[in-house]
Amino acid sequence: AGEGSGPVPGDGTGPPAPEQVLFPPTFSVSEIKNKQRRHFMFLRWKQQQRKEKLALKKKRKKEREALGDKAPPKAVPKTIENQRVYDETTVDPNDEEVAFDEATDEFAPYFNRQTVPKILITTSDRPRGRTVRFCEQLATVIPNSHVYYRRGLALKRIIPQCIARDFTDLIVINEDRKIPNGLVLSHLPDGPTAHFRMSSVRLRKEIKRKGKEPTVHVPEVILNNFTTRLGHSIGRMFAALFPHDPQFIGRQVATFHNQRDYIFFRFHRYIFKSEKKVGIQELGPRFTLKLRSLQKGTFDSKFGEYEWIHKRREMDTSRRKFHL
Repeated sequence: AGEGSGPVPGDGTGPPAPEQVLFPPTFSVSEIKNKQRRHFMFLRWKQQQRKEKLALKKKRKKEREALGDKAPPKAVPKTIENQRVYDETTVDPNDEEVAFDEATDEFAPYFNRQTVPKILITTSDRPRGRTVRFCEQLATVIPNSHVYYRRGLALKRIIPQCIARDFTDLIVINEDRKIPNGLVLSHLPDGPTAHFRMSSVRLRKEIKRKGKEPTVHVPEVILNNFTTRLGHSIGRMFAALFPHDPQFIGRQVATFHNQRDYIFFRFHRYIFKSEKKVGIQELGPRFTLKLRSLQKGTFDSKFGEYEWIHKRREMDTSRRKFHL
């Protein structure tokens, strides 16, 4: 052997080579060229990450149990929701100005029990089968609602007919490429009118482990996280769709859950298994709404006065700023 040469690892003459680290700190799955090998190594790397996370969690749990009452309080994880940028229009429950405005707004007759909701559900012109089925299922969720199909009628002509027949709200389901993609909700006779983008629509047959068909009982309504003045207006619009007194015997509940300005709708049936446990079944349909605009008065696309319009480039400057 030449000068400077030494024992070769693995030839039996030198010390045994150390065990190879499975994933070194500089390991990158993306450097693997073979697609199957890359996918396999990614799964192994994820498995290793889960094991390390679980081991750290068990270690911290043992440390907390050893410290007992002296253990420090659990750290609250940072989320987009609890790091939300403060909105000056957030409503204080004891604000007299807000209470006065709500006592005199367009929804006051409903909340004063002077009107009974009567809803007209219609579609864009010449709807396809999926949109038709969605409207029919939505009518089973909202009591006292009626489905009519447009035959070339403009909304400006439909609205006076609705008012003459004592309808309190008009819902229009729009579609694109046979998929429902928009919802217009207009409160009659004086507005306001809200335009929503609709996504993630699931009909009853597309929901796994769904319950039996909903009954005719009036459901309960849950409105979550509508905290700003704009959010209050939208929440009151949804509340005004349902009759005042829910029939608890039906054990059905309609939920409008606002999270990061996305409104998730779910319809469930519940049952009390014990004093502490409740079982729920989703009945469907389900969908997600994103507010695009809020317009004063009834639908008027040309001369309507808008209270609020979503402008993406101006408003979506921070992921932690929400409007509802």
